[in-house]
Amino acid sequence: MLDINPILLLVTFVVFVSLIAVLNSWLYNPLFAYMNDRDADIKKNLDKVNSNDDEINELTEKADKIIMNAKLEAAALREKVIADAKELAESKLEAKRAELASEYLEFEQSLAKSQDELTTDLMSQVPVFKEAVKAKFSQI
Repeated sequence: MLDINPILLLVTFVVFVSLIAVLNSWLYNPLFAYMNDRDADIKKNLDKVNSNDDEINELTEKADKIIMNAKLEAAALREKVIADAKELAESKLEAKRAELASEYLEFEQSLAKSQDELTTDLMSQVPVFKEAVKAKFSQI
């Protein structure tokens, strides 16, 4: 039947305990140390990511403020340029209106002068017309 050998049992127990001790020192302790280091590195990287997120949010807010200020400055500059352009256009329009008004006044004066000259010429030729009309009536 089954025979239990105490020496063999003791040797097996010693080998088992020594194997556990060797595995503990060579395999389990380095593996646990590696896993703890890895967990610490992961936690450190997550903290860096969170701090990077905060930094990114801060930079995004700064960029948004800069863009908003630039838009406000651009709007103010656009309004100023439009106002200056309107003012320049109005001044040119007024200058052209004044020039056209003076030309119209000169034209009216020359027209009145021509009308006066034509009237005096016609008045000076009225006796000649009267004689021509008398001559025509006398022929009829």
